[in-house]
Amino acid sequence: MSSQILRSASRATRSLVSASKGSRFYSEGRAVAAAAAVSFSGKAPFLASAFGRTGSSNASAQWISGVLAIPAAVYMLQEQEAHAAELERTFIAIKPDGVQRGLIAEVISRFERKGFKLVAIKIVVPSKDFAQKHYHDLKERPFFNGLCDFLSSGPVVAMVWEGEGVIRYGRKLIGATDPQKSEPGTIRGDLAVIVGRNIIHGSDGPETAKDEIALWFKPEELVKYTSNAEKWIYGN
Repeated sequence: MSSQILRSASRATRSLVSASKGSRFYSEGRAVAAAAAVSFSGKAPFLASAFGRTGSSNASAQWISGVLAIPAAVYMLQEQEAHAAELERTFIAIKPDGVQRGLIAEVISRFERKGFKLVAIKIVVPSKDFAQKHYHDLKERPFFNGLCDFLSSGPVVAMVWEGEGVIRYGRKLIGATDPQKSEPGTIRGDLAVIVGRNIIHGSDGPETAKDEIALWFKPEELVKYTSNAEKWIYGN
């Protein structure tokens, strides 16, 4: 009976692995799944009774333990693959006001202290045409021309940062578009005062990040390397 249970659990595990690739099961639910398997460990006889399997409590206990262990087993089988999939890249630019105010090191240090990895960086003075391409999604807004004029008014530090959740958390590090609405501790909340001089730009989603990285950097300018700090940030 126990061997049959194990075979069933194994088949279920493989099916779950196949079905959940690309889903949010790993990025959001893996810790909960593993915790559930641990929390209910040793409680299978009680659960077996609750489910009306009192006639075969040992077999039921094995069956329930196997089922509860499936999420943790899935996580263990694909830990490395899931982790690799979660590492993403985002585009971050220090605007002319941030450069002129000497805030380059301050901005970089905040991303580094968080644990994100810098994989591309350069300083450029964008043309007006280039700025229009960067802000193409805002071309219908009344402030579009002023925005492009400002971005092309001086040097910009363009960067690509890599890490787990770097797009979403990068936006948290930056703060709200309006510095007056940004929380203390964010870059804009601590260092900027008005919307028109808010120091920094960051991609707001995966597709935007992909497009902006491709606009500002050639593929060969993006570096792939393993940081010595990664094992202390993500674990083994």
